Amino acid sequence: MSNRLKADLAMLMVTMFWGSSYLFMKLGLMDVHALNLIAMRFGIAFLLSGTIFYKRLLKVDKRTFYQGMILGVLLFFVFVAITYGVQYTSVTHAGFLVSLAVVFVPILTSTITKQKVQIRVIVSVCTAILGVGLLTLNDKFRINPGDILCILGAILYAIHIIVTSVFTRTANAITLGTIQLGFTGLLGLFFGMFFDKSQLPDTPSAWVAVLALGILCSAFGFIVQTVTQKYTPPTHTGLIFSTEPVFTVIFAYFFQGETLSLQGIAGASIVLLSVIFAEIDPQKLFTTVSVYKRGVNVRR
Repeated sequence: MSNRLKADLAMLMVTMFWGSSYLFMKLGLMDVHALNLIAMRFGIAFLLSGTIFYKRLLKVDKRTFYQGMILGVLLFFVFVAITYGVQYTSVTHAGFLVSLAVVFVPILTSTITKQKVQIRVIVSVCTAILGVGLLTLNDKFRINPGDILCILGAILYAIHIIVTSVFTRTANAITLGTIQLGFTGLLGLFFGMFFDKSQLPDTPSAWVAVLALGILCSAFGFIVQTVTQKYTPPTHTGLIFSTEPVFTVIFAYFFQGETLSLQGIAGASIVLLSVIFAEIDPQKLFTTVSVYKRGVNVRR
């Protein structure tokens, strides 16, 4: 098995874990307050990542430390919006709405750099708006608060992605990521003391949810994503990550019994297509496929 195929399979596993994270958040919130859940999730992730990469942390410079702190603050607000959003909406809605971060990234990037927005991005935004409307609006044309929070989370996540891409040009991605996990957990603990009742999970299902979020969705996901992206092209990465809402739907259906109406299915499908179209450059994808086919023919 080639390194690229191993990397693709590993990222597919990470995407599956991220797709399941909304279900685990929903289960955890049944027993633990949102800020406490964030504190435990990212606290566990930091301890695991810090244990593995402790040599890097011992050599961290001030610049990287402060950049990690900034990313941690951003990531904290991302998950405040998403976690509270999950509390007031369905797992399925949360998965599709948060995936809109992929659509927001090029729009925000173009705004900041004052560059012309690509046509495919404009098309993605228009179709995404249509999809969100079909997915979230009820018969009274009202959107529920949880859906609004998830969309806000997607916007904040897009900002986080852009800032991360800037910082990783001059700093080590693993060190930055580990530090941000620590600050996110600390902020969850700090604000949890003031706005939530501090508590540990009381039920086995809540413990499973917290450990799954901390170990699989955060620590494992972060480490594997960082390592595997060295061995696979961006087109593969974008296409694989865009399937996250599909895994969310599968987990929500089998473990929560969630289903979508025909209108919801149409909206979810349009959102998914807009995310894929925004993430994947057709020309680059065609080039990658052509190169792959030539490689297969040579081996034959």
